[in-house]
Amino acid sequence: MADRLTASAARLLGAALSASGRTLAVAESCTGGLLGGAVTSIPGSSLYFSGGVVAYGNSAKISLLGIPPGLIAARGAASREVAVAMAEGVLSLFRADLAIAVTGVAGPGGGSRGKPVGTVWIAVVAPGGVRYAHRFRFPGGREAVRRETVKASLGAAIDVLRSDAAGDE
Repeated sequence: MADRLTASAARLLGAALSASGRTLAVAESCTGGLLGGAVTSIPGSSLYFSGGVVAYGNSAKISLLGIPPGLIAARGAASREVAVAMAEGVLSLFRADLAIAVTGVAGPGGGSRGKPVGTVWIAVVAPGGVRYAHRFRFPGGREAVRRETVKASLGAAIDVLRSDAAGDE
């Protein structure tokens, strides 16, 4: 069922992007490419998907997305600030109209008291600024956390596009 829901959300996002004439870029950490894979599983996605970066390690976040090392040191990779900076970095890199970034602790290890396994930040930004930034605590094992992160991030981007469309009316 999760696969159908993800595919349905990816189709809805693609339709919303196509209707608005906007392009999308993604920056992924804990999902390791699953988000970009979901977006590009839809035929015709090349019309709206600019590209993505899998910045799994901190060094990739720094070198590819321009995240200040001090930000990661101060806030941690799984933080609102880093998620937003990742989204801003990939938005700029691909000159897209909308960007989604995901970062978190998929497990089974790596969690801490303040950031247990399943803690994920999703950010959506546009050239005008941050449109969405939210922390989730997904239950389940590694694959469940990764799948739920993809579904939630697709949903967040759909909500942003719907909000934009409603504002244009």
